[in-house]
Amino acid sequence: MDLGIAGRWALVCAASKGLGKGCAQALAHEGVNLVINARSEQPLDATAQELRASNPNIEVKAVAGDIGTDAVRQAVLSACPRVDILVNNNGGPPPGDFRDWTREDWQAAVDANMITPIELIKATVDTMAANGFGRVINITSGAVKAPIDILGLSNGARSGLTGFIAGLARQPQLAGNNVTINNLLPGSFDTERLRNNLEISAQKQNQTIEAIREQRVQSIPAQRFGTAEEFGTFCAFLCSAQAGYMTGQNILLDGGSYPGTF
Repeated sequence: MDLGIAGRWALVCAASKGLGKGCAQALAHEGVNLVINARSEQPLDATAQELRASNPNIEVKAVAGDIGTDAVRQAVLSACPRVDILVNNNGGPPPGDFRDWTREDWQAAVDANMITPIELIKATVDTMAANGFGRVINITSGAVKAPIDILGLSNGARSGLTGFIAGLARQPQLAGNNVTINNLLPGSFDTERLRNNLEISAQKQNQTIEAIREQRVQSIPAQRFGTAEEFGTFCAFLCSAQAGYMTGQNILLDGGSYPGTF
């Protein structure tokens, strides 16, 4: 299927690895020009080279730095001639017990996983509406749908973003001008973050990583972890011309792990 987005420009955050990289790869395959961002310059530049090699017909710009800072956000936005597609993504806060978290911990989580994506949305959606096309994808977490007790910082901050998007996406001046805003909620995907969490769990439970990994896989109806590539492909479809009638949705990609009807 031709997704109808070749030649457009996308800004993809946290794109040097994992799910963000999967999204950038899928968009590159569709002929979308890219501005990619991540904190570390070397892996980001390596990803940019990969993307250019995968499709010589597109332009790829890399801007390294913490997207949570005003200066980096401005640099990223300035590097993009026109933001038709925005993929918001950021690392989640650490797990733990809420009794141990300080006010500063909460502020950092909310800033990274709620306020930063809102700032990028604010900077881009009105121009998208004026141009008659825009796609915003927020990569949040399956924990928004089914909270995980040790991920309270993430549960809270990402749920705040989810509530905000529910109202914003339905504004007629956006939805009525072909600007859609949707949230992608990943479950267990085979990324570096997942592998790190498995290692931590293995150490705490005095088990091997292989044993912990197998336990986690067995709890997923699909009997496997997801891949960054399939996540990216789904993201690319939500960015397509054909997806213009879907907005304000929370789409769970978790291999069937969530047990509820709604």
